Amino acid sequence: MMNFGVIVTTRSFFSSELAKTERNNILDKLKLEGHGAIIPDIDATFAGSVSSYDDAKVYSEYFKKHVDEIDGIIVVLANFGDETSVAETIQRSNLSVPILILACDDETDKLDLARRRDAFCGKISLCNNLYQRNIKFTTTKIHTLKINSDVMTEELIRFSGVCRVVKGLKNLRIAAIGARPDAFHTVRFSEKILQASGITTVVTDLSEIIAKANSFDDENAISSKINEIKSYGQVSSKISDVKLRNQAKLCIVIENFIKENDCSASAIQCWNSIQYNYGCATCTAMSMMGEKGMPSACEMDVTGALTMYSLYLASSIPSGYLDWNNNFDEDRNMCINLHCSNFPKSFFGNNDIEIENLDVLSTTIDVGKCFGACKGRVSPGEMTFAKITTDDKNGKIKVYIGEGEFIEHNIDTKGGVALCKIDNLQELLNYICKNGFEHHVSMARGHVADILEEAFSNYMGFQVYRHK
Repeated sequence: MMNFGVIVTTRSFFSSELAKTERNNILDKLKLEGHGAIIPDIDATFAGSVSSYDDAKVYSEYFKKHVDEIDGIIVVLANFGDETSVAETIQRSNLSVPILILACDDETDKLDLARRRDAFCGKISLCNNLYQRNIKFTTTKIHTLKINSDVMTEELIRFSGVCRVVKGLKNLRIAAIGARPDAFHTVRFSEKILQASGITTVVTDLSEIIAKANSFDDENAISSKINEIKSYGQVSSKISDVKLRNQAKLCIVIENFIKENDCSASAIQCWNSIQYNYGCATCTAMSMMGEKGMPSACEMDVTGALTMYSLYLASSIPSGYLDWNNNFDEDRNMCINLHCSNFPKSFFGNNDIEIENLDVLSTTIDVGKCFGACKGRVSPGEMTFAKITTDDKNGKIKVYIGEGEFIEHNIDTKGGVALCKIDNLQELLNYICKNGFEHHVSMARGHVADILEEAFSNYMGFQVYRHK
């Protein structure tokens, strides 16, 4: 659910009854879709709308009183509207939230002076005024529409996602647990560039997490977490009670750190210090947090965690973190993406998961120190991919996004495995290589690239490459 500040606008020489009708329609539509509306009483202004400078003052003061509740603004042009009054309302409100501009359809058999709207034209004038004032806004995919329509439902889904992403990234705190593995120069990033966009990195040394896990002795909490792990996935019969207990303690301590420091996502030094110095992997903790909406990226990739969280906000479905890993036969629009893995349970789709030992790492480290990987096949369905990075040379945040699909497969390899189909994949891979992106990518089930593109490029100011 989102809360929207609502502005209905009318122009004096058009029918004010249209404004009253569309005010009721938008309020009913928002309620039907499960959203809240923040709007002055209908008697506060003429026809319950904004049509003058005085109305703008009434609405802006009302919005200021609800500043902490408003996630976005929806402007409804019932007719041509009064563009300067709407622009004044928004500017005076000092709200830094996404804005959706809706213009209502005319009916071609109702174009007489008593019933015509001209919102088609008024929308262009309003957008012109907002552009002049440097106010960012979102337009509907269709220039005019009916509020009581399926098209409007789709617009609300998209705009709600944009609002969630923008709200979620403002003042975001990402936990950076441990040091970057020395070999992984790929995941270097700039804390300062992220901070300039309101994103804070909260750092702790891995030794502090290990020490807390070693000393954690709340038996009720440990027992509860062990049961949670067992119900989360199929724990291999090879795993001893001692290893399961250690994993439970690590899960608790990491999750506690995230919550105590008001973080929404994390990046963890997942190898190989934790295996040598504590005796298990971090993947289970990362997977379970991701399933709860607190995504966690591998190999201390902070911008990866940022990408995962953005995808989660856009889709409301836990996202996975993968490597661009292997070609697939001779099909150049398909590839294999995988990790050890820490995929959230729901990211696998309908397929079951097994919680077992890391495979690749256990070839160089005692397998008894590698328990915790969540393994399985990602089931078919629509998919959105993205990766955010800081371009330190040019002082900006950039991102690529696109859509594809997961394909059913039975690939004989270890870890969490996804077979992905993406149109013009070779063009995408070439872009990734030439523009300094990491070998990592975040993916979410469903198609939400439109939401991310609008939130990132229009409101967050990121440089966006949308793969087509």
